[in-house]
Amino acid sequence: MGDPNPWATVGAVISWYGSNIGVLLLNKYLLSNYGFRYPVFLTLCHMSACSLLSYVGVALLKVVPQQSVNSRAQLVKIAVLSVVFCFSVVCGNVSLKFLPVSFTQAIGATTPFFTAVLAYLISQKREAWVTYATLSPVVAGVIIATEGEPSFNILGFIMCVSATAARAFKSVLQDILLSSEGEKLNSMNLLLYMAPIAVVVLVPATILMEDNVVEITLNIARKDTKMLWYLLFNSFLAYFVNLTNFLVTKYTSALTLQVLGNAKGALAVAVSILIFKNPITTIGMVGYGLTVLGVVVYTEAKKRYS
Repeated sequence: MGDPNPWATVGAVISWYGSNIGVLLLNKYLLSNYGFRYPVFLTLCHMSACSLLSYVGVALLKVVPQQSVNSRAQLVKIAVLSVVFCFSVVCGNVSLKFLPVSFTQAIGATTPFFTAVLAYLISQKREAWVTYATLSPVVAGVIIATEGEPSFNILGFIMCVSATAARAFKSVLQDILLSSEGEKLNSMNLLLYMAPIAVVVLVPATILMEDNVVEITLNIARKDTKMLWYLLFNSFLAYFVNLTNFLVTKYTSALTLQVLGNAKGALAVAVSILIFKNPITTIGMVGYGLTVLGVVVYTEAKKRYS
């Protein structure tokens, strides 16, 4: 399951950390500090880059063997996943307009909680009671972090929780919809088919929700040429996050990816505080720490009792 060259694994993990944290911080900078308040258009840029680069990577360069869509029913399932994915990314970007990265990471760490609940409600998939018990500190940590968050914003909070729940919903749906052997797609091939559908969904959404955003963006770019470079680099990173995520899973395992993800979240919090200097309280840090600890314990319990 692992790659025989340990340096390839180390390189993939470092690249995954760098691209993941980079796109998160750049999103925050653009949407909050820079004042580019168009999260739907930003998501459209991400998905457009993912469409193009996925085609180049999979169809042309053969980074992974290309898998085909076998039926109209499978395509419909992929389209459903794409819409849910779009919703999660847009909500996540909207939340960054109002909340500091540290707080969004605390909420995002509750993804296992939503995944476990939705898996039970939708597909009656049950875990051992010990596994469910370990989710208590995950939720308690977010409640504590919310109480201690000086920059709390109710709209940002709702958007962030919605994004987290939608990510979990996509994960559960993916297991259900693409569970048969003939329909299984690896993450890079799934992105190849999801990204263009996401673009089709996001174009009218952008026109309806963010009128004249292209003209506004070009006007900003005429005054500050760095704007276009920010968007291009950010969009490239969005694809690179998916590529490195796939490579880390390939070289290690899905469980290792979860563990590394917990550490990545903590690192993203530390870096964001250093860069944006957002106020953070001791109570907030205790809450976030409790959430991360709960996720670690949950991961271990799931490994033992599943």
